[in-house]
Amino acid sequence: MRGLNSCRFHRDHARLLRYPTAWSGIETIMKLRANRLLPRHRRSGDHPTGLPCEGLRSLVGLLAGCVLLFLAGAAAAETVEVTPGVQVTKKTYAGPTNEQPFFGFVAKDSAQRAADEKFVKAMIDAVGTREKAFEETTKRGWRAVTKGNPGEAAQRFNQAFLLGPEQSGVYHGFAVIAQMRFRDSEFADEMFRIARRQPNPLKSLNADYGKMLLIAKRPRDAQPVLEQAVKDAPDLRDAWTNLAWARLQNGDAAAACAAADEAVKQRPSGNSNSDLTAVRSSAQCK
Repeated sequence: MRGLNSCRFHRDHARLLRYPTAWSGIETIMKLRANRLLPRHRRSGDHPTGLPCEGLRSLVGLLAGCVLLFLAGAAAAETVEVTPGVQVTKKTYAGPTNEQPFFGFVAKDSAQRAADEKFVKAMIDAVGTREKAFEETTKRGWRAVTKGNPGEAAQRFNQAFLLGPEQSGVYHGFAVIAQMRFRDSEFADEMFRIARRQPNPLKSLNADYGKMLLIAKRPRDAQPVLEQAVKDAPDLRDAWTNLAWARLQNGDAAAACAAADEAVKQRPSGNSNSDLTAVRSSAQCK
C-alpha cells in the first residue's frame, strides 16, 4: 500500500467493519507462557546437572490442558442432518426459538409439527405451488433484513426451511442472521459454504459471503469470493466496493482503485456512497 495513510485507512475501515473478532486460544497460551518465569537450570560444564522441572512441568501441563480442552470442545460440537445430505453444526442462541436458525434445533411435539404442516399447506394453497411459496417467504425474509429486523427475518427463513430445506436461500438467509444478530462469524461461514453447494443460489450470495469475511477480518479469504461476486452480479456497487476494501487490505492499492472505479459506474445501495468515498480516500485513488 505505497503512499497509504495507514492511520486514515484503519480509521475509515473500522467504521465500515465494526465487529470484534474472537479471542485466539493460541494467543492466550502465548501470553501465559510469556508471563510465567521458569526457574534457572543448575549446570555443570555444558550440561544441566539437576533439572528443577517444576516450572517446565507446570507449563507443559498448562499447554496439554489447553489442548485437551480444545479437543474436547471440538469433539462436543454436535452436527445434525437438517435435510438429506446436509449436515450442520447444532448452534443455539438466547432468544425465541423461531428467531434462531432451524428453530433453535428444538424437538417439536405433535402439535408443533401439525402447525408446521398447516402453514405449508396454507402457503401453497395461497400462491399455487411450493416453489412460489418458498420464493414469497424468502422475499419477506430479505425485506426484513433490509429493514434491520433480524427477528422477523429469522422467522421468515425458518418458514422457508419448512418449504424448501434443500434450497440455497435457506442457508444464505441463516448465514446473514448468524452474523447480523448473533455476531457468529463461524456459523455464518458454515452456512455460506453450504449455501454455495445447494440449488438455486441468489446472485448476491458471494457478495454477502465476501462481506461477512471482511467483517470477520479475513481479507485474504474474502478477495477470491468477492472476485467471483462481481462476476455473478457485476451491477452490484457494494460487491465492487467490498472487493476494493479486500484488495487494499491485501496490499494492492492500484487494484483497489480499479474496483472502486467500477463501483462508481454501478447503482448505489444503502450507505455504499459513503463506503466508496472512504475506500477511495484510504487507497489514495485519483
